[in-house]
Amino acid sequence: MEKMEQTNSQKKNKAVKKQGKDLVGSVMVLGSGIAGMQSALDLANSGYYVYLLERSSAIGGLMSQLDKTFPTNDCAM
Repeated sequence: MEKMEQTNSQKKNKAVKKQGKDLVGSVMVLGSGIAGMQSALDLANSGYYVYLLERSSAIGGLMSQLDKTFPTNDCAM
């Protein structure tokens, strides 16, 4: 059986557990663009409760507008 490669956030989470620190608390991420979504995922994988806030009704930030700029017929959403 092959060993699956771990993501950076999983490695960091194991390092924190080895140090004996318990992660407690929650984090609020403002903006659900690419960076906001990735930050929210990394924090959630590290053990924090994450609240992701977006001022518009759709997520994706400017990425959701690139389909009009670079039409490739691929679904970006």
